[in-house]
Amino acid sequence: MANVRVKELHKSYGALEVIHGLNIDIMDGEFVALVGPSGCGKSTLLRMIAGLEPIDSGTIAIGERVVNNLPPSERDIAMVFQTYALYPHKTVAENMGFALKVAKTSRAEIDRRVKEAADILSLTEYLDRKPRHLSGGQRQRVAMGRAIVRDPQVFLFDEPLSNLDAKLRIQMRTEIKELHQRLKTTTVFVTHDQIEAMTLADRIVVMQDGIIEQIGTPLELYDNPANEFVATFIGAPSMNLLSGNLSDGMVKIGDQFFAGPSGSCKVKLGVRPEHLILAKEGGLPMQVKVVEPTGAETMVFLRYEGQDVTAVFRERHTFESGQTIHLIPDQDHLHVFDYKSGAQL
Repeated sequence: MANVRVKELHKSYGALEVIHGLNIDIMDGEFVALVGPSGCGKSTLLRMIAGLEPIDSGTIAIGERVVNNLPPSERDIAMVFQTYALYPHKTVAENMGFALKVAKTSRAEIDRRVKEAADILSLTEYLDRKPRHLSGGQRQRVAMGRAIVRDPQVFLFDEPLSNLDAKLRIQMRTEIKELHQRLKTTTVFVTHDQIEAMTLADRIVVMQDGIIEQIGTPLELYDNPANEFVATFIGAPSMNLLSGNLSDGMVKIGDQFFAGPSGSCKVKLGVRPEHLILAKEGGLPMQVKVVEPTGAETMVFLRYEGQDVTAVFRERHTFESGQTIHLIPDQDHLHVFDYKSGAQL
């Protein structure tokens, strides 16, 4: 295992700069997720770490070695792709052991490592099958097994669950988490799905337009987002943002006042759906648009002064479309963002 250090990394395609001087330190044995919208640069960054994409400037170090000019085969990494990239004519065992065979590893050692990985991933009974006879989840486990047998210093995952159905994705998330807890190999995991990042990672790197917006643990990002982008990207449903005015340490929304930071400016008051409280009196009047009962929770989509708002209730309510209800943001869980810059105040 090893740490991964990225310093002042830049990457351009012609005149278009896609990575703008990134700095990331990933600790030995840490699971780090790179998240952000499509085109934010997360997959490009992963491919540069892997050696599949040249860098323009900056350094990438794995362990004590700067690997800028090393080919992928010499970086001691293993990559798992979203497309599995399995050889259709080879068995599961042959797919898992192929890289070791190319490296001229002994037959006995290949068999030992393949058997060990198959035991970890519950693939032992499938070793003689071809990929076409496996489910999507089983194929992804084979791809993971192919990475495990190499015993790399770093695992790199490039959106490995995006081709799976919703139920299987949840199952595979659990398996990847268990795998990391067992092997403790340094892992970099790219995903556009913030729920995957929240449930899997020790730390999350939130990216937008080739820059890093914030790095932190899942709960740090959820509870204390640095700006409006992180606040709305992390969490599902996303944080509600209500336009208001800050003056003398109070934020005015409608005819309600909430404690805020010092200063005077136009702001957005951030409140997560679970932190909107149904008011018996007072509160902000909101019109119900759609009600979605999920059993454990009730999700309600509303409109307030032309703004979309989402509320989540653990209690069961019988709201109807068109009904006006009054909600109070929980004062203990509010965020105030500058209206223009989006920075948290």
